[in-house]
Amino acid sequence: MFKSFHGFHLLDAYHKRHQAQKDHPARLRKQTIEAVLVAIITLVIWNLPTSAFGIEGLTIVHQRIIAIFVFATLMWIMEVVSSWATSVAIIVMMLLFCSDSGVKWMCDPDQVGQLLSYKGVMATFADPVIMLFIGGFILAIAATKTGLDSQLAKVLLKPFGKKSDNVLLGFLLITGLFSMFVSNTATAAMMLTFLTPVFKQLPPEGKGRIALALSIPLAANLGGMGTPIGTPPNTIALKYLNDPEGLNMGLGFGQWMMFMLPLVIVLLFLGWFLLRKMFPFSQKTIELNIESTMKKDRKTYIVIVTFFVTVLLWLLDTVTGINSYTVAMIPFVVFALTGVIGRQDLEEINWSVIWMVAGGFALGYGLNSSGLAALIVKAIPFGDFSPIVILILSGLICYGLSNFISNSATAALLMPILAVVCAAMGDKLDAIGGTSTVLIGVAIASSSAMVLPISTPPNALAYATNMVKQNDMARIGIIVGILSMVLGYGVLYFIGQLHLL
Repeated sequence: MFKSFHGFHLLDAYHKRHQAQKDHPARLRKQTIEAVLVAIITLVIWNLPTSAFGIEGLTIVHQRIIAIFVFATLMWIMEVVSSWATSVAIIVMMLLFCSDSGVKWMCDPDQVGQLLSYKGVMATFADPVIMLFIGGFILAIAATKTGLDSQLAKVLLKPFGKKSDNVLLGFLLITGLFSMFVSNTATAAMMLTFLTPVFKQLPPEGKGRIALALSIPLAANLGGMGTPIGTPPNTIALKYLNDPEGLNMGLGFGQWMMFMLPLVIVLLFLGWFLLRKMFPFSQKTIELNIESTMKKDRKTYIVIVTFFVTVLLWLLDTVTGINSYTVAMIPFVVFALTGVIGRQDLEEINWSVIWMVAGGFALGYGLNSSGLAALIVKAIPFGDFSPIVILILSGLICYGLSNFISNSATAALLMPILAVVCAAMGDKLDAIGGTSTVLIGVAIASSSAMVLPISTPPNALAYATNMVKQNDMARIGIIVGILSMVLGYGVLYFIGQLHLL
């Protein structure tokens, strides 16, 4: 992805190293054992008598969906295969065994219960949220292709001057800004590339190098919270909050940024303060030399105008009446008609992320359209649950899982279940600020998970510079992660109490 942009060599090296680890004989043996274990557990749940689940009215289709959900959970947590591959498997299993286009002798509605619509299952890949993702990717590809990203970095970093502490702040804020609209991984790779000449200026015995190297993943992870397209868990939360057949809250792009952008800015400044204290510079000035690759031609100006018009329309969605999903398609058509992007540029879209998210949506579709969610609500007295317990458990589970597996996979697992729980608890959640506190809180918790090099791709890229030790990353990651969750949930509670969502 983004082969033409600054920092592609870092991404390429990261993916090759990751693939080499997967292909290691010991890892392959472990994967085989895990795959067999997952298959056994899935088949046991698949073939249990429906009465074993203790849910009145449970059909065989419902049981199969439960088995598929367990399969997805185990596959994602163990990372037996790539996350996107598991998502494809989810969709295909639902089509073959739970839909009206499934295997004939296994999908007789008179015997197995109400079937899912195969069109509905397939439509999860064309969900409006997927269009939002694609629009974001297209903007990022166009900015990279024209060199607008490097020019923006050069212009935006210039006002921070030469003082080392201010340069650190500049990298934090600009990385955070970019990651709101561009892939966190691509942003981190680009900004780390800009840091390479800076590292050479700093004395090896000082801690300034560590502060700068850590500033990039920290800002990339936090910055993604600022917009619905900043990171996959945000868009997944938005889908369940805005689902017309579910919570139907009508949360807009501008509304999201209204409360999340100030939170991100505060967290970035807190991160700056902590990095300065924990890893102080011994050299007080730094000379920044960022080369711009921007092409000054018609296509570049088209990208600049389209980018700002798109962002403006996203912010004014409640005024114009054009929702963020429709707005996301505008840059696509503009760039396609004007030749800014071509056929080969479409290959740069991160389709693995899109498939990953689509698989999560398929799980949610299966739960709701089959009626399984309604049965679970009837069978489990969610109304008796403590809102505080739900809030703390969902946040901690998400934070814990996201430190070890894809935050997209974590959100895809938790969001459908939490949407059912929140709908069942109803007004009882007002005590903690409403449903949005729980679902958006999970998105915040996933972005706050940055303790280990494996926690996020930006962490892995920063660790690969050899400027950062794992214990340094863990120290700053734990502190900033806790601050992020405490402040994030506090903002959501406050917003909920004022009924601003």
